[in-house]
Amino acid sequence: MDLTFYGVRGSFPSPGQDFVRFGGNTSSAILRHEGRLLFLDAGTGIVRAGEIEAGPHERIDILLTHLHMDHVQGLGFFGPLFQPGREVHIWGPPSTTHSLRKRLGRYLSPPLFPVRFNELPAKVICHDASWDRWEIGPFSINAQLIIHPGPTLGFRIEAAGKVVAFLPDHEPQLGCIKGLPEGRWLSGAALAKDADLLIHDAQYTHSEYQTRVGWGHCTPELALDYARKVGAKRLLLDSHEPTRSDDDLDALVAQLNSPELPVQAAAEGLVYKV
Repeated sequence: MDLTFYGVRGSFPSPGQDFVRFGGNTSSAILRHEGRLLFLDAGTGIVRAGEIEAGPHERIDILLTHLHMDHVQGLGFFGPLFQPGREVHIWGPPSTTHSLRKRLGRYLSPPLFPVRFNELPAKVICHDASWDRWEIGPFSINAQLIIHPGPTLGFRIEAAGKVVAFLPDHEPQLGCIKGLPEGRWLSGAALAKDADLLIHDAQYTHSEYQTRVGWGHCTPELALDYARKVGAKRLLLDSHEPTRSDDDLDALVAQLNSPELPVQAAAEGLVYKV
């Protein structure tokens, strides 16, 4: 599998010269295998992803971790939605009150957006993500609820004997006095267990987190501890604080002591081999 990020910021986009190397768009990535694509989240980065990656007649599949604005803000500007004959499948967290289509329709409708779902030229099919394993082309996918405000999914994606775990907004330490819990009490552990690549939230520094407990995010140190506990082979830190410059991100990663586990900060445009 190949993975490319098109957005790595949390909360809101970060334009400007201090955010060039890692990028300033919000959450969006693409997994490729055997000619098929999976779009992961629909932040502002998905606009550029659709321009570059989407072929003329291919079916599109988008996995949404949750419906906070930084993860769906680019959806209304995603080019394939405006292509007649295109089929777009959107998979997201289920709700006991409203369908995924109706919840997304709160954004894709006036006054927040001028075009409604039923006015889009493409055929859009919304799915509640199943807790059971399901297949999209060569990809085998599992989803589970993880700790973040509102219904939020983490995804385990398998293909060709490799595993990618995608948990971009996650606060596994919430409610824990001392570090992270163990075993089955660790949020998302079944999704991330022995992953070849773990993509995990690392938005706040330790000091920032002290005033943001319960906001749904993690720190680089706790993300590294999480990766060790689940046995991940490689860690990509994601959901970067939007005010954190490229140099600041470099410094954060350099401070992590991880001789046995490769750690990088996710960056837009780079291709990661899994």
